[in-house]
Amino acid sequence: MKFSLERPATIVMLGAGGTGGYAAPHIYRLAHTLSRHVCFMIADGDIVEEKNLVRQNFIHADLGRNKAAVLAERYASAFGMEVAYSPEFIENEEALTEMLTPATRLNELVILIGAVDNNKSRRMCHNVFARAQDLVYIDSGNGQYTGQVVCGIRRNGRTYYKPVGTLYPDILEDTDKFPTELSCAEAAMSAPQSVVANVMAATAILSYLYDILVLGDITVRNVTFSTKSIHMRPEITKKRNSRKKPA
Repeated sequence: MKFSLERPATIVMLGAGGTGGYAAPHIYRLAHTLSRHVCFMIADGDIVEEKNLVRQNFIHADLGRNKAAVLAERYASAFGMEVAYSPEFIENEEALTEMLTPATRLNELVILIGAVDNNKSRRMCHNVFARAQDLVYIDSGNGQYTGQVVCGIRRNGRTYYKPVGTLYPDILEDTDKFPTELSCAEAAMSAPQSVVANVMAATAILSYLYDILVLGDITVRNVTFSTKSIHMRPEITKKRNSRKKPA
């Protein structure tokens, strides 16, 4: 699918933890190199804790600070870009829709990145995507050794690339909770992940953005990966063969 190389772009990333923390600096670097205007917004209501220093892209000096604020202030300043973040969890469709609506620029390319760790947030993103006129929705998810990154695309009110909720419908039926709905005990428990899986997911996200923003062409619908086999497997859009006219 083709994309204009001249349209201004807004990138909104939900989640600044395992995957989002590693994706953020490279997204800032990529946006900095482009001649078009790019606004990058990070949203996360979580704070940096001691346990995060083992796997996530934070250091001891970040302890107690909001994760989105740390990443936005550190990397936006380094690349001379606008500092834009929300220190809150986005947990309702109206708030997300408003965040994805360009304030002043018409015909803007809007990209939503889901780097969340719960399926209730994915259902929210899925519903917003389904109602959007134009939206690119890149979702990442991983366990300790495996994961997937899915790129959904809507254009002119039509879905061209299916989102993660269509390819993995079980996430729409999951009964988990938003981060603010978790008890202290529930929040302390998390599924095992690894820094390698997070970095691999972040790399796939960046690859999608590079194809869209720099090359203006995307052919990969989704990617699955394994850190144990050091392998990424893309699903590539098949080109339709043009029919030959009868002689």
